[in-house]
Amino acid sequence: MNDIQNPITTEATIQAINVILADDHPLVQDGIRTRFEEIEDINVVGVANNGRELLDKAETLQPDVIIADISMPYINGLEATRLLSRSHPDIKVLILTMHDNREYMQNAIDSGAKGYILKDQPAHEMINAVRAIYKGETHFCSTAIDVLSNENKFSVKLTGREQAILVELLNGLNNKHIAEKLSISVRTVECHRGNIYRKLDTHSMAGLIRYAKKYGYI
Repeated sequence: MNDIQNPITTEATIQAINVILADDHPLVQDGIRTRFEEIEDINVVGVANNGRELLDKAETLQPDVIIADISMPYINGLEATRLLSRSHPDIKVLILTMHDNREYMQNAIDSGAKGYILKDQPAHEMINAVRAIYKGETHFCSTAIDVLSNENKFSVKLTGREQAILVELLNGLNNKHIAEKLSISVRTVECHRGNIYRKLDTHSMAGLIRYAKKYGYI
C-alpha cells in the first residue's frame, strides 16, 4: 500500500476588476494607470479622453467600473454617467474630480454615480473606492461626506430683499428689469444676486431653482 499522497495545491483565483479611465488630462491618466499597475485585482482595460469616447468604449469593453472626471469635452462626466446608468446599469461609475461643490456631488448621485472622490485624496482612497463600488457599495471621500451631510449651510435664510429678487430671477427677469420693478439700482440687484448664489452654494439657474424649492425660499 502506498502511503504517499500527492499534495493538492490550490491557488485562490483573483477576480480582476476591469476599469476604464475617463479624463481629458493625459498626465492624470498616466498617473492613475501607473498606480493601478501595482494593484493585482484592478485591471485598466481602456482610457477615454472625453465623454463621447467613454460611452463608445464602455459599449465595446464592458468594464466593471468607470473612473470619470466631471469636466470633459463633448459630453461631461455627469451626463455620461446618467446615460450609462440607463444603458448599462451594471457598470459602476466613480467620479474623480477637483469639484468640491455640493451641487456637483448631488448631481453625481442623481446621475447614478456610486462614488465621489476628490483628486487631492491619496491613491489608496481611489483604490478602496473602486473595490467598494465593484462590490455594490458606495464610496464618498470624507470631504464629500462632510459637504453632503452639512444641511445647516443650506438652511440660511435669505433677507426679504433677496427673496424678492430670487422670485423675479425665477420668473425670468434680468437684472435691469428686476431693478426697475423693485425701484433699486442694477448694481444693488447684482450685489443681492451674488449673495443669493453664495448662500445657496450654487452657480447655475438650475441649482438655484432646485435649492429654492427644496429649502422653501419660494
